[in-house]
Amino acid sequence: MPLPYLLPATSAFIQRPPRMLIGGDWTEAADGQTMPLHNPATGEVLCVVPRATPEDVDRAVLAARQAFDDSAWSRARPRERQNLLWKLADLMQRDAELLAQLECLNNGKSAAVAQVMDVQLAIDFLRYMAGWATKIEGTSVDVSLPLMPGDQFHSFIRREAVGVVGAIVAWNFPLLLACWKLGPALATGCTVVLKPADETPLTALKLAELVLEAGYPQGVFNVVTGTGVTAGSALTHNPLVDKLTFTGSTAVGKQIGKIAMDSMTRVTLELGGKSPTLVMADADLKTAAAGAASAIFFNQGQVCCAGSRLYVQRKHFDNVVADISDIANAMKLGNGLDPSVEMGPLISARQQERVYRYIETGRDSGATIACGGEQFGPGFFVKPTVIVDVDQKHPLVQEEIFGPVLVAIPFDDEADALRLANDSPYGLGASIWSNDLAAVHRMIPRIKSGSVWVNCHSALDPALPFGGYKMSGVGREMGHAAIEHYTELKSVLIKL
Repeated sequence: MPLPYLLPATSAFIQRPPRMLIGGDWTEAADGQTMPLHNPATGEVLCVVPRATPEDVDRAVLAARQAFDDSAWSRARPRERQNLLWKLADLMQRDAELLAQLECLNNGKSAAVAQVMDVQLAIDFLRYMAGWATKIEGTSVDVSLPLMPGDQFHSFIRREAVGVVGAIVAWNFPLLLACWKLGPALATGCTVVLKPADETPLTALKLAELVLEAGYPQGVFNVVTGTGVTAGSALTHNPLVDKLTFTGSTAVGKQIGKIAMDSMTRVTLELGGKSPTLVMADADLKTAAAGAASAIFFNQGQVCCAGSRLYVQRKHFDNVVADISDIANAMKLGNGLDPSVEMGPLISARQQERVYRYIETGRDSGATIACGGEQFGPGFFVKPTVIVDVDQKHPLVQEEIFGPVLVAIPFDDEADALRLANDSPYGLGASIWSNDLAAVHRMIPRIKSGSVWVNCHSALDPALPFGGYKMSGVGREMGHAAIEHYTELKSVLIKL
């Protein structure tokens, strides 16, 4: 079928001159260099954006520093911060289809799904965080001070914005991840320098346009496009940054964490995952199979909490694997602008090759490819794949693949399921499929992950903190916990 018509605003946006936002001004890179962005569905160059230099990053951080220290933003009342976040969310709602099309063109995901999932979740999150702007509280404390027994005191604890936030986000959910950083930062009164992923800066640049349209002061939000090696590194090392927040791979997150500790920069890291999906014998097996398929194949498997490890009670293992394979084989792959497409391409040729190498490693070690296992083009496609007959210690089971590849292993009983689920360096998410609530409640405390879903997977809500145990990160996104990560506590003692 012919592809849907692009909005004129979408076409105009990708054809505009390459610019990024620094201190309220749209600017080229200091040396004029640009870098191409590719459409993952075709492999063709989509447009170019500035390749920021360290000088550009330093200018952006200085603009954010000045906006935090000197502008009206640092004196804005909570109600003003709340209303600006609501205005930004309303503008995103107005431009939801445009944002979804940009996400599709730049990332490869379904535009239809992006509009109802990525964009709407981002809007909902900003509206949720707007409510927190007026609810940041301190505490009064009665102190004892035994060495000053005859004196009277007034003592309280206040919560203050941490300052300049350096935010670096991944390419799998470019807009949503940016809003996860931006929402609590703006609600608390921080300023932000955002470095979007090398491959997917378009929705971040559109978001910057909307921030200006909403009426935020210059320098409160800045976007620098470029490579992680240059722009990301410069942002991470800048001494004027008070907090770093990163979503991406565990390897890069560990580097950022070490750099942050050297300067005692506050840091939150939302990193990789290898989430288990546990299907118990009493589960509704058809529902569990459909849920397990969605858990791994949604967003082409490019999800940090994707259910990439499937454990099924042994007596139902073959049937569940067969049902998931049937679902995978029936999925329509293609350009995400086609609303009938169920799975788009991977983000890049490099990621396509990486995922396919894992599949080949499985073949070479004697694993069975139950379905899929192929790559094709044009574009960067890998068919949804299910692999069985794999040892628990195999890299397919222990390493994050970040693609539509499911590894399935049977288990014998509840204890065996828990052992297998926790046998991973990661601990981001897990799901249990069961109708035995007593068993579910026994299992939940014993699963070492930041989120546990029951009879669903990757179900996120703005009120629920999201983050991981072990190698899956430090700190939490969303919920009240996010406010805590963007503020500092100050104790005040007044002798009366």
